[in-house]
Amino acid sequence: MTDKKQVRARITGVVQGVSFRYATQRTANAHGVTGWVRNMPDGAVEAVFQGDANDVDTVLNWCWTGPSFARVDDVFTKEETVEEEFSSFRISY
Repeated sequence: MTDKKQVRARITGVVQGVSFRYATQRTANAHGVTGWVRNMPDGAVEAVFQGDANDVDTVLNWCWTGPSFARVDDVFTKEETVEEEFSSFRISY
């Protein structure tokens, strides 16, 4: 049995206008992670990642780099209780 986990992340830096959400969706899908990602009004990106603990950690580690034009300053994370099962990873608008 795999350990499922859910983490909310807030990524700051130059993370809007550099395809961060699309690259996050590709990365999450490649690792079987579900949830969502969205731009925030203050310039940050927020995401919820859900899946196997190791896969979620892999995606979170990727968030520290992001796509090539991004400059990530910080990734704040908060582990959450898995209450809702996501069926896919989507970009939220």
